[in-house]
Amino acid sequence: MLYWVFKYVAFAPLCRLLFRPSVSGAENIPKSGGAILVSNHISAGDTFLLPSMIKRRLTFPAKVELFQGQGMRGRILARFLKSVGQLPMDRSGGRASGTSMEGVLGVLRSGDLLGIYPEGTRSPDGRLYKGKTGVARLVLQAGVPVVPVAMIDTELVPSRFFKIPTMRRPKIRIGKPMDFSAYAAAGNDRDVLRWITNEIMNAVMELSGQEYVDVYGTVAKTALEEGKQLPASAGHRPGAGRAVPPIPIRPAALDVPPVSDVNV
Repeated sequence: MLYWVFKYVAFAPLCRLLFRPSVSGAENIPKSGGAILVSNHISAGDTFLLPSMIKRRLTFPAKVELFQGQGMRGRILARFLKSVGQLPMDRSGGRASGTSMEGVLGVLRSGDLLGIYPEGTRSPDGRLYKGKTGVARLVLQAGVPVVPVAMIDTELVPSRFFKIPTMRRPKIRIGKPMDFSAYAAAGNDRDVLRWITNEIMNAVMELSGQEYVDVYGTVAKTALEEGKQLPASAGHRPGAGRAVPPIPIRPAALDVPPVSDVNV
């Protein structure tokens, strides 16, 4: 209930008034049933702008540390995140990550929408970075369509008045659903997981118009912190030169390990 109150009373009206965003391709989001919205991530504002501008409820996994704050401020933040559709995600590995993944899969099995940022972190320079294969594992486990999304011009910049951070006419482009059900029996095949991830990232790249960097965003950020130069753009689409993996002929056991690399 609080989710819809925050969305239609606070976030959606304020976003439209302050940022004047535009949305194209909203009809590509399934009207019912589970689906994964996979997006690039260039700003902290992406996480509240996208859910505000679509009709259906959208849940994003968020790092579990945000839900474990101490004191009054920490409890208020945790309550707020839950109210606006955030789901705690433990990325430490092992049983904790497995338990978190059950919650993520539960969103999809309940017929709801889940939002994922395959890059695992915000882009350090506005380019699109290599996607982590956790999203592909999630797709194979849940058996739901993937909807690519591009967030454009969502960077927070100082406003003319009082230098308050704002967005300048951000755009959301939503692509057509992608179906990877033919590979449902692939299990933990690394070639299949990487191919699915690359196909998803390519769809996002085509919508966003970003340059692609064939390096993980976390690696690029570490290099930046160490005073090194950011890697050059790849100059090609994600997965260029890789062969399309064959569709599994015989059913394989879907013994897929917990998805510890689905990040936000």
